[in-house]
Amino acid sequence: MVPESTRTAQEAAAALRVELGQIVKSLVFLRADSPVIVLCAGDRSVNTAKLHLTRASADQVRSLTGYAIGGIPPIGHGNLETIIDASLQRFDLIWAAAGHPHAVFPITPQQLRAALPHATVQDLD
Repeated sequence: MVPESTRTAQEAAAALRVELGQIVKSLVFLRADSPVIVLCAGDRSVNTAKLHLTRASADQVRSLTGYAIGGIPPIGHGNLETIIDASLQRFDLIWAAAGHPHAVFPITPQQLRAALPHATVQDLD
């Protein structure tokens, strides 16, 4: 737990004193009616048109993941399709939400990939 909010990528980077790109944004989208979790570097955005995604509403996010926006961990979502931003590989260590707006955990990109063996790694923009 950190005393400062880590709800946004900017807040997390400031609280941890790391680069914005080292923050993993766990974003929930829909492709048709199927949920997709995108793990995006904090300094990047998701090209929703390229990936055929639409952003899930806050209510849908909580229903699908059990977490509110700003605290969604990158792992533990069962069989939901997951896409990992290839740009995260530029860092030795990245930081992800741990289920609460004041909780984060460090992980390497390789450990994240190993924890999500069915995820795809791709460029998001």
